[in-house]
Amino acid sequence: MPRVAKELSALEVKRLKHPGTGGSVSFAVGGVAGLLMQTTRTGGRTWILRVSIGGKRREIGLGGFPEVTLAQARERARETKDKIRRGIDPVEERKAAHSSLMAAAGRGMTFKDATKHYLDAKLDAFKNAKHRQQWTNTLKTYAEPTLGEMLVDDITVQDVLRALEPIWRSKTETASRVRGRIESVLSWATVAGHRTGDNPARWTGNLKELLPAASKVARQDNQPAVQIDDAPRWMVAVRARGGLGARALEFTALTAARSQEVRGAVWDEIDLNAALWIVPATRMKMDREHRVPLAPHAVKLLKALPRFESSALVFPAPRGGEMSDMTLSATMRRIHLADIETGRQGFVDRLNKRPAVPHGLRSTFRDWAAERTQFPGDMAEVALAHKVGNAVEASYRRGDMLEKRRALMTAWAKHLAARE
Repeated sequence: MPRVAKELSALEVKRLKHPGTGGSVSFAVGGVAGLLMQTTRTGGRTWILRVSIGGKRREIGLGGFPEVTLAQARERARETKDKIRRGIDPVEERKAAHSSLMAAAGRGMTFKDATKHYLDAKLDAFKNAKHRQQWTNTLKTYAEPTLGEMLVDDITVQDVLRALEPIWRSKTETASRVRGRIESVLSWATVAGHRTGDNPARWTGNLKELLPAASKVARQDNQPAVQIDDAPRWMVAVRARGGLGARALEFTALTAARSQEVRGAVWDEIDLNAALWIVPATRMKMDREHRVPLAPHAVKLLKALPRFESSALVFPAPRGGEMSDMTLSATMRRIHLADIETGRQGFVDRLNKRPAVPHGLRSTFRDWAAERTQFPGDMAEVALAHKVGNAVEASYRRGDMLEKRRALMTAWAKHLAARE
């Protein structure tokens, strides 16, 4: 019969030491046949279970001492032998678990990292620098605060909703684009092997059932606009204010342009002699060049502006660089509050009664053109750089049509100046 090892106590095990010569030395500790403590000359002590698996002698590590106590080592040894009796090879099982863990670690990519990898792979294919910057900024601003540190394989529909819901009604168009960009990043992560299953940012048959259609929300949540009859009084208030922020806001109204187009305007885009501002396609929402005929009021404003050697921008920020959108918004808010202080209602939207914002000036222009003039509606749409029918737009792109739009913008400028 094989010799049965004496069952050592915890104290006796603690006192086991390497003799000081030779290689590793093992001591049987009893309690479970084949359970050994292996010691080294450097003081290391580990638990080993010596067993036979499929006719082959194997030594299986059970952990180090004292992290794994004697009692724990005996329990692990019993569990290991029980697996062997059930036909399970603990060594192969451990290898498979390790491989699975390593594979999972390889797939353990955060959304922030996935975004970076996706953009590195795709940005060069985007049409222009503006498009690339929009992708980067929108994901960083609206997706990363919620999803950035999450593993892509853990992201669910509810997580995507948490990122989108705060802006779905207030910034519907932006939110819709963010959703599509999240979907693209997660699709890349799936193909690259970092996640499995359906894409939680998919619209059809997924988020469509949980969020209102972007088109319907957008119609319900138009940007608050200055009322047509209040526009002349509003312009008086704007012109009474000093600073480039007020001048940028005034120019925004006169041209019916988007805030970002005005804030990014450079002097090379403007021909004062021809009274023309040409915004390049790279700075336009529709990625097409936009010609803006400048009314005399707009030309006068530009001629009075200071020019800075350190900046090519028409409306630079005080510390250099592009003026922030908040500068225009803050100026507009102050004008509204100042009007209230005089006993008036301020400048509020006719329908929702919310204080007007810079982007709402485009709605004011469009309402004025439709309700107070005989200019064709398509002409006003082109003035706003909106997409219209191809044949119509092509005709308005010709020089004579540009002059007709000049008449439109001059009439608009006169309406704004009606109180002067």
